[in-house]
Amino acid sequence: MNKVFGYPQFNGKGEKILTTYEGDYSNMLMDIRVYRLRTGERRRFFFQEEECAVLLQAGDITLAYEGNENRCRRKDVFSEGLWCLHVCFGVEVVVTANMDSQILVQRTHNAHTFASKLYSPQDAPWQSVCKGMFDDTANRRVSTVFDHSTAPYSNMVIGEVLNDSGNWSGYIPHHHPQPEVYYFKFNRPEGFGASFVGDDVYKITDGSFSAIPGGLTHPQANAPGFLMYTCWMIRHLDGDPWVDRIDDERYVWLYG
Repeated sequence: MNKVFGYPQFNGKGEKILTTYEGDYSNMLMDIRVYRLRTGERRRFFFQEEECAVLLQAGDITLAYEGNENRCRRKDVFSEGLWCLHVCFGVEVVVTANMDSQILVQRTHNAHTFASKLYSPQDAPWQSVCKGMFDDTANRRVSTVFDHSTAPYSNMVIGEVLNDSGNWSGYIPHHHPQPEVYYFKFNRPEGFGASFVGDDVYKITDGSFSAIPGGLTHPQANAPGFLMYTCWMIRHLDGDPWVDRIDDERYVWLYG
């Protein structure tokens, strides 16, 4: 039986494994890992059957791919917008850290070819969501890097959410058939929250993740005093891409 939540740690090589195609989280249908890179360190990513997204979460890196070299900087996920490179199978990406940095790498199987694209903060700006709704308890900023509407050639979705102190996210409770992974960070190491997956609840801590099977509702709550960051990643199903959330009908009255 697949697991729903995880508290992984970085190994000695600076790699934190969230999900893989086999094992406890195989039903997510994605390989997702977080890497810490020391100054001067280089990492090469090349996959013969998988598309790949490389998301800068903090630091200063140079991305080399297809003859291009782009330098990307980001203080952290709480104060500056994202940089994310998206490539199809067969494209080599070399990441060089110009200072200590952290990246998240999401990949999944995809036989389609498409042009590589580097998304900047201007391409995926923060947008306020639910401001003033639900007694002002669900304020958050959302940045969608790409989804089915902007990248129909992709088999996945990736974006970021930044929750205000003490606020809810993914509210009202909603679900969809496609699997989704949330990777959490807090602006202080003791930050925490609660992740509701179906009828179960899990404590969110810095660096933890939620692996949400299709069909289960999945709101989250952030404790007062902290900013909570979520990288959200969805895997489209064959013939059934994710296009929107499905609200739990028991709670739609709250929109009124």
